[in-house]
Amino acid sequence: MILRTPSFYKDFKCIAGDCPDSCCQGWEVDADAQSLEYYKMLTGDIRKKIDSVLDKDEFGNTIFRLAHKKRCPFLNHENLCDMHIAIGAEHTPYTCRMFPRFINDFGGTREMGVSFSCPVASDMMWELTEPMHFVDELNDLPPELNEIDAQTYFYLTRARKKAFDIVQDRSLPVNQRLIKLLDFGVEIQQDLEEYQEGDNPIAFFDVFRNPELINPQWLDKIDNGAAKPVSDKVVNENIASYFIFRYFLTAVNDYDVLSKIKMAVIGVLIVTYFGEDSWTIHLWSKETEHSQYNMDRYKKLLKEAKCLSVNELKNKLED
Repeated sequence: MILRTPSFYKDFKCIAGDCPDSCCQGWEVDADAQSLEYYKMLTGDIRKKIDSVLDKDEFGNTIFRLAHKKRCPFLNHENLCDMHIAIGAEHTPYTCRMFPRFINDFGGTREMGVSFSCPVASDMMWELTEPMHFVDELNDLPPELNEIDAQTYFYLTRARKKAFDIVQDRSLPVNQRLIKLLDFGVEIQQDLEEYQEGDNPIAFFDVFRNPELINPQWLDKIDNGAAKPVSDKVVNENIASYFIFRYFLTAVNDYDVLSKIKMAVIGVLIVTYFGEDSWTIHLWSKETEHSQYNMDRYKKLLKEAKCLSVNELKNKLED
């Protein structure tokens, strides 16, 4: 299998208790089946603690019930994980072991990156000065079984390369690159499947008022936000590149590449309108990319909200 990662991927290191926004606070963590089987073999205080906080969410998933202020029940007063300390990082839940990494499997290729939802990863991508690029490595893992249409996958792979070329063309200002990217998205979408944009009248800022609030600071960002022109900064190029890497090829599953292109553009508008710093895109990511409820709503609005239509986004970029 080919493993593809951003060039900075291996430089990421968790700073644990020194993190300014712990990933062990605000989210419910699923207790995956493999971890649960291991916990059944434990004894002593850690087994009692695990058993005492297991619960079910509204979807029937087994979760760890959060403590006061939405803190993980294993997060101690030093912001360290008592489960990690007691039984080792390798036996914590899969979600905890993987965060902030994401994985997209495409048969013989696995793509992995780090998410803006982690402040450290967000800072890394914010401070990157070179165009975001990727490293391929061969490993011994077998290809993942899938039902991907090979022709569509290779078509999208070529299209994504062009999308990167558009976004990283520093001969043009960022806003003009993003306009070209939207036009390219329309062109590619026409080759895949009909895409019907809606007329939902929701206001642009209200798109980001998520029903499931994780950090109240995010609402403050929205309340104090203001529309303004996109800055011609490298970081905006890198934000768009992140979204293209993370989401573009997933269109092989739903044939909706235009929404993925829109996400790249909107990611730049988020920091433009709500705060030009790594903390802003971190807060958005934690609120949206790591809440299934919020993400499902956002994906729906990408197609249905008039303010997120191609023409409306181009108007925002031209301002």
